[in-house]
Amino acid sequence: MSLTQADDYASAGLERVAQPPWKRVNNIAMLSGGERALTAVALLLALLQANPSRICVLDEVDAALDEANVGRFVEALRAMAEKTQFIVITHNPRTIEAANVIYGVSMGADNTSRVLSVRLSDPLPE
Repeated sequence: MSLTQADDYASAGLERVAQPPWKRVNNIAMLSGGERALTAVALLLALLQANPSRICVLDEVDAALDEANVGRFVEALRAMAEKTQFIVITHNPRTIEAANVIYGVSMGADNTSRVLSVRLSDPLPE
């Protein structure tokens, strides 16, 4: 991030620049979907680190990430979980594994939807 007018702090704006070390980027359209998602998540987590919120809802932000970056994403959430409670809507198994509580919807044999919840600290039923 950099100021748009370094000489006038009162009216200066912020310019956000994201450039992976291996790419020359002139426009965000030149980034892949995963790189865009990672850039957005990095900005969001930086803002939360500077000014923590009690709760943050993330919807499928890990969908475009590869396995290595999903691991980094999960570790970043764990590191920030002391100050912010994250509700993550995802289908990614690695993200689900990192959760303390899992909520889901399942359809039974009678075609009715049921809400399921599992607290991972509880022992599994036998």
